[in-house]
Amino acid sequence: MPQYDKADIERRMTGAVESLKSDLGGLRTGRANTALLDPVVCEVYGAMMPLSQVATVSAPEPRMLSVQVWDKTNVSAVEKGITKANLGLNPMTDGQTVRLPMPDLTEERRKELAKLAGTYAENAKIAIRNVRRDGMETLKADEKKKEISEDERKRMEDEVQKLTDKFVADADEAAAKKEQEILTQ
Repeated sequence: MPQYDKADIERRMTGAVESLKSDLGGLRTGRANTALLDPVVCEVYGAMMPLSQVATVSAPEPRMLSVQVWDKTNVSAVEKGITKANLGLNPMTDGQTVRLPMPDLTEERRKELAKLAGTYAENAKIAIRNVRRDGMETLKADEKKKEISEDERKRMEDEVQKLTDKFVADADEAAAKKEQEILTQ
């Protein structure tokens, strides 16, 4: 029984690109984006919890995020979590609502963020190449065990390479789009 599974390889490569898109969503542009607060964790009820499990995040204005904390005893923990996340945001509390005005990005900060987007893309491409390597090794092992022929192995290796090229291009495109968004705000 051959070990090679094209669907698994495609699923893992898709996962790498989706993870990249999620990481890029958390990068700050000039506009308020609720995904910016995805990495924030707060210490509530004696445990570290994602912000999304203790509050509702919304963007009522283009340059303002609003965090509606469900339990008023957690407001200071949410504030601390946002501050600790080092996102360059200054929380202002109003009852159970924490408002986060979006400061203007300096040119230097924009360049740093664009560079970070490139780093995220490079990490995603490394993950995609690792999946390709796994697929190629599996195909060679299958051929060695005489489960597939040399011609089949070569055909499937081309298939894996085409998938790799497609997903690397997707990663590059997502990063380029985000870099453009960051630099033109």
